Amino acid sequence: MRVMKWSMIALAVSAGTTQFATASSQDDAKGFVEDSTFSINTRALYFSRDRRNNPSTAQSRQEETGLGFNGLYQSGFTQGTIGVGVDVIGLLGVKLDSGKGRAGTGLFPTGSDGRSQDDYSKGGGAIKFRISDTVLKVGDQYTTAPVFASDDSRLLPELPQGISITSNEIKGLKLEAGHFTSIVAQSQTYKDSIGSYEPITGTGLRDANFVGGVYSWTPEFTTSLYYSKVEDYWRKYYANVNWTHALSDDQSLAFDFNIYDTKSEGAGLQRAEKDNTTKLDNRAFSLQGAYTIGAHTFTLAAQKVTGDGDYGYGVDGGGTVFLANSIARSDFNAEGEKSFQARYDINMATFGIPGLSFMTRYVTGSGANTGTTSNGKEWERDIEAKYVIQSGAAKDLSLRLRQATYRSGDGVYYGSPSIDELRLIAQYPLNIL
Repeated sequence: MRVMKWSMIALAVSAGTTQFATASSQDDAKGFVEDSTFSINTRALYFSRDRRNNPSTAQSRQEETGLGFNGLYQSGFTQGTIGVGVDVIGLLGVKLDSGKGRAGTGLFPTGSDGRSQDDYSKGGGAIKFRISDTVLKVGDQYTTAPVFASDDSRLLPELPQGISITSNEIKGLKLEAGHFTSIVAQSQTYKDSIGSYEPITGTGLRDANFVGGVYSWTPEFTTSLYYSKVEDYWRKYYANVNWTHALSDDQSLAFDFNIYDTKSEGAGLQRAEKDNTTKLDNRAFSLQGAYTIGAHTFTLAAQKVTGDGDYGYGVDGGGTVFLANSIARSDFNAEGEKSFQARYDINMATFGIPGLSFMTRYVTGSGANTGTTSNGKEWERDIEAKYVIQSGAAKDLSLRLRQATYRSGDGVYYGSPSIDELRLIAQYPLNIL
């Protein structure tokens, strides 16, 4: 699942107006060592999922706790016309609590005996080259393109392998392209494991290519357009329009429109938990609007899938679903499904408690064609509380509670009619260099 946050939208707007300087980034290069950074993000995660004695599975409850370490070293670029550098990623996951009857949360690799491994690690590196404001990177790297986005919703993130190029040569315009051949799944340690994690019919990612860009027309208005093709799965077009506007010092409006056009290619493989007999030829779109007044933000969203098949993703990255109603548990992305969301956020900094925030939302979907029904219905309610320590030795330590309640009388979501889910997350970023 991927939730499109307003903070990400604001970042895109900011990037289009502030990151492009008159002098190129390579002109300002200080050196391989001098510009180096090294950080370790530590994440403790308690994950509980109760399927409420779902008769379709022998295991109705999953509950595990883990500790993850995400280390990232980024060198600077050597000086000269062509700058050269490296990025190195190191990931370690440690099991704190689990059990044979409670495994399967997606936090850890699972052995043949059904038990989660005590620990696991993975990593990699990439060499990078920079000319002016264009960077070419070859190797292991995280991705954020809306048609190829790695997922970081568990203990450790997905890690794709391939080639990417990002160009910021034109003020307000970001262009990017990529060629990727494998992904290490969140709870696995070997390449091409995305095929086993996201149960896919076939052998996982073969070859994925994408190209696209984001243009900031004004500080308030941005648009995006992307194209991707995943061998033997599908080709996708993606477009986005985002507009934000300040009404006064403490009031603002924001609108975000996303659309995917997906069509099967080659063998037309799909996710195994979905209907594999239907060739994809669909459009999935969402429109989201938010009104902020002081500490309060009120959001409404509508989403619709038209055409043949569900909106498919996963083999092209678990984060490749920039739709408004892709939330904690469900994506509301079944064939023919329409869904609506109401959301409320409050920032307690206005009331003298900086760093504390709350969120709740409710999404209802209907009209889902699941193969067993043409009018499948589902709903989900999410509640979240988050606190980020603002100063002192534990500055930037975040504590988050996320609770999700999902119901479907038609078993729209993977055949599970009832799911209660709880996540407790403590995260601490440590900048060493």
